[in-house]
Amino acid sequence: MSDAPDMGDLVETENPSFQHVLACVFGIQAHESRTYLTLLDSPGSTVAELADELDRDRSNVNRSLTTLMEKGLADRERRLLDPGGYVYQYTATDLPEAKRMLHEALDEWVEQVHASIDAYGTEE
Repeated sequence: MSDAPDMGDLVETENPSFQHVLACVFGIQAHESRTYLTLLDSPGSTVAELADELDRDRSNVNRSLTTLMEKGLADRERRLLDPGGYVYQYTATDLPEAKRMLHEALDEWVEQVHASIDAYGTEE
């Protein structure tokens, strides 16, 4: 069960922050939008590094990163370690691209709302 905000939450919020808009438009939780913003400031971070920065459990950070990747807001690359093995490094989708995605999603939503308004009373 998700407690992620949605577009209704966005409409009801006066002067929403970028983090709140991000959460509402993409249907992600506040801690996931916070993870995105932290990752934006620290590209190439590992789960362990993000967990320390966010003061959250690694498993929770891992779930947040999975959600962000599913939404197109983060990518990961595997880096080989000198002594052997590997670690995943995560990078946030560039801010201009994330903003473009937000604008596109909001524009689609507004078009749907306008279509609902226009269709009202024309149905029989």
